[in-house]
Amino acid sequence: ATAAPEQAARKNEFMDFLYSSSSGDYQSKIRKLVEKDRVRLIVNLNDLRAYKEGALAKGLLEAPFDFVPAFNLAVKDSVDLVDAEYSRKKNSTFFVGFEGSFGAHHITPRGLSARLLGKLVCVEGIVSKCSLIHPKVVKSVHYCPDTEQTTERIHRDPTSLDGLPTYGVYPKEDEQGHPLVTEFGLSVYKNHQTLSIQEMPERAPTGQLPRSIDVILDDDLVDSAKPGDRVLIVGVYRALPNKANGGTNGVFRTVLLASHVKSLSKEATLPPLTANDIRKINKIAQSKRVDPFTLLARSLAPSIYGHTHVKEGILCLLLGGEEHNLKRGGHIRGDVNILMVGDPSCGKSQLLRFVQNTAAHCITTTGRGASGVGLTAAVTTDQETGERRLEAGAMVLGDGGIVCVDEFDKMSDLDRVSLHEVME
Repeated sequence: ATAAPEQAARKNEFMDFLYSSSSGDYQSKIRKLVEKDRVRLIVNLNDLRAYKEGALAKGLLEAPFDFVPAFNLAVKDSVDLVDAEYSRKKNSTFFVGFEGSFGAHHITPRGLSARLLGKLVCVEGIVSKCSLIHPKVVKSVHYCPDTEQTTERIHRDPTSLDGLPTYGVYPKEDEQGHPLVTEFGLSVYKNHQTLSIQEMPERAPTGQLPRSIDVILDDDLVDSAKPGDRVLIVGVYRALPNKANGGTNGVFRTVLLASHVKSLSKEATLPPLTANDIRKINKIAQSKRVDPFTLLARSLAPSIYGHTHVKEGILCLLLGGEEHNLKRGGHIRGDVNILMVGDPSCGKSQLLRFVQNTAAHCITTTGRGASGVGLTAAVTTDQETGERRLEAGAMVLGDGGIVCVDEFDKMSDLDRVSLHEVME
């Protein structure tokens, strides 16, 4: 009962924020949300920081369990004012997602530590595993044939932000012992999916395995990312209790409850060019003394002498060609594939290493250890639910980038066939 007045006060503060003129045009965003048939309003944290000395932004980052449900209610009330009919159609469930700068709360899966439990965080990585979408019961309706009464029961598990989880068995009989029948058609469900995000290979420290974290997506966020995508996920980092019988060893499983999923383009991960860089690039382009293509080829792996043709070929591979979709329906690929053949210790692997360090998005693998399954995708069985799911291999993770395969001749013929398809 003590939480209700506090929540109402917080909700009113968020309503004031949504309607204040200084905080960005959230009124038009809410109208757009109704027009586009969405249920999630994306709020920028920087706008919240500028409003009333940033108390709301600080509260959201430090105590999302208190502030996010209040914000959801504020969004629901705002939609009610714009279009009450639409709100009824969506069962009055609206959500809020966050973007903007998170400061120390913006991390990779390796940085998720105990100090961030129960806080709002922003995690970036590559989606490595993706489960199927399941309906999850939110409200079940039970009918008793003897007394002709219906009862409703709300179900919440530890992954919900709305309140404490409702434990207890699924009701089979009422207080008097009459049997109950579940009305599946009248029950309310929501979509539920779990993802696994892995650290980006170029960010992981050398010689260490990339860390990963499980992410839970509900309602409208399901299917917003597929394996191999680079994403930025904003959500609440939370520890789930173990289901061991009564006792616990004190180590909990942690998940991220997502509130916003944003996919990162390849360009977003590149370092920005400064004005000085652009000036130098223009100077090289206009220089009469040396051709830019030859200059770039010469500066590729400068520690290896000669091999000009090979270096020019690698430069063409790094730059890529132009893709053509013909009017008659044909398709000519723009990517260049290279096979380097040579005597031992000519520097083939060194050139590979150089490409790996310079390319913005590169995955390396060797021919001996790679099977065709590990390169493309593998069907694995999930330990928790027992269902099958696809796990992305090197080729999928390197999509749109470069895949280097060392010792290509050691691969078996069957595995090589799976690569030819990808090369096209």
